[in-house]
Amino acid sequence: MAEEDGSSGSSPTGGTVTGTTCLYAVYDPVERRCTLASAGHYPPAVVHPDGTVEFPRLPAGPPLGLGGLPFETAELDLADGTVLALFTNGLLLGRDRDIDVGLQALRRSLSHPDRPLEQICDQVAATLLPLRPPDDVALLVARTHALGTDRVASWDLTAAPAVVVDARSLAARKLTEWGLEEISFIAELVVSELVTNAIRYGLPPIRLRLIRGTNLICEVSDSSSTSPRMRRAGADDEGGRGLFLVAQLTQRWGTRYTPNGKTIWTELAPPHAM
Repeated sequence: MAEEDGSSGSSPTGGTVTGTTCLYAVYDPVERRCTLASAGHYPPAVVHPDGTVEFPRLPAGPPLGLGGLPFETAELDLADGTVLALFTNGLLLGRDRDIDVGLQALRRSLSHPDRPLEQICDQVAATLLPLRPPDDVALLVARTHALGTDRVASWDLTAAPAVVVDARSLAARKLTEWGLEEISFIAELVVSELVTNAIRYGLPPIRLRLIRGTNLICEVSDSSSTSPRMRRAGADDEGGRGLFLVAQLTQRWGTRYTPNGKTIWTELAPPHAM
């Protein structure tokens, strides 16, 4: 979630730079862990299943566009059914210019997390916002759901080229077990490319993980923080097509950094609902 900030500074060319605050959250339904980073944005409201509401303290980071400092992350272990509410400051300042008043009103509005998410949003809007809010308002509410062990498979791999064949076989057997043979060939290609990249350019230990959710998620992790780069290989190049191929075969892909390295993840949509 992001919003334009009134803060500004001077650019090297003498112009004015306007910053944008941002809150970035990644939830791992297997570990039940949420990783957050803030660029000058308000922390989310964390509503526990018992109705307790807290606003966790996050490492402070400058708004985007105002400085090149690295952003630190915070990790929260969340129980299944926890509600996360991400919002802009327009929500808190809709009826009162006092931030603390807005936070307390938001806390009261979120204290019954067992309601449908649409009702939670309606209650928050009715409590905190006037008919004509003085500022733009954004509210995003999500409920966490953990995945059972029957929907996850992971393997530790040795950093040897021969292990790529083993990784493909492991993935194929698991997809057959899950009844996903229709996307097995594409998934095997993705696994092959990601594991090969980890062996060539990453550092051990290497781990392959498959997650059966709405889509099939394929992850390969290693202990290097070097970011992969997608490029178009020339006609005479012998390599350099791996990530380009992955991007063409999957719905989405990206890099997630961890304290111990990075994870390259992809999403493949099966032809039928899982």
